[in-house]
Amino acid sequence: MFSGERRGAESEERTEEAQACESSHTFARAVGWISVAAGAIALGFYVGRQLRARYNFNRRTPYDFYSHAGDEQRHRSASGSAEYGVGI
Repeated sequence: MFSGERRGAESEERTEEAQACESSHTFARAVGWISVAAGAIALGFYVGRQLRARYNFNRRTPYDFYSHAGDEQRHRSASGSAEYGVGI
C-alpha cells in the first residue's frame, strides 16, 4: 500500500512539473510568434517605403531638377520668395 501511495504522489509531482514546463513553453511560443509578427510588420513598412520612394523617383518631371522645385514657401526670405538667389 505504501508503494502505491508513493507512486501516486510522484505522479502528481510529475504532472505539476509537466504543467509548469508546458505553461512556460506556451509563453515562449507566444513571445516567439509576437516577435515574428512585429518583424513582419517592420519588413512591410520598409518595403512599402522603398516602393513608394521608387515610384515617386520614377515619376519626376523636368522641373524637379531645379534647385527649389516643389518647395512650399513656408519660410519666406526678405524678398518674399525662394528664388532670391536665381537672378530673376
